[in-house]
Amino acid sequence: MNATPTMPAGFAIRHAESEAELQACWSAMHQLRPHLQSAQDMAQRVHRMREDGYRILAAWRGEEVIALAGYRLQENLVYGRFLYVDDLVTLESERGGEWGARLIDATTRIAEEAGCMKLVLDTGLSNALAQRFYFRQGMLTGAMRFSKVLQGAAR
Repeated sequence: MNATPTMPAGFAIRHAESEAELQACWSAMHQLRPHLQSAQDMAQRVHRMREDGYRILAAWRGEEVIALAGYRLQENLVYGRFLYVDDLVTLESERGGEWGARLIDATTRIAEEAGCMKLVLDTGLSNALAQRFYFRQGMLTGAMRFSKVLQGAAR
């Protein structure tokens, strides 16, 4: 596992809390989730997801979000208490700057402080670049997820 990269001057990692901060996450989130219709659509979903503990931790250059991790603390019978990373993305123009590693390190610290047993995330089977990145971060494959689209499900 790589050492935590140092933080360059003029950058910060902090949660997106306000409406304006959520709006600032749009460019990065839309690169990862192109099915989202607009910043408002994303913000509405995030507000609903917050009821289940979802938060966005973002890497900021001034007021610009250059990378983000959307996550939630959960508990189940498989993992016990764990931190689940829903979303992890760096702007294409900022890739190679170690922002993903910084966000994985930051969410790992949050998980440890919350008494979690694991940090868990999913990635597509065909996403070899992401898988290589996660292996470099000390993560291992542990499961295969199956899903089924349901008729009439809320979008």
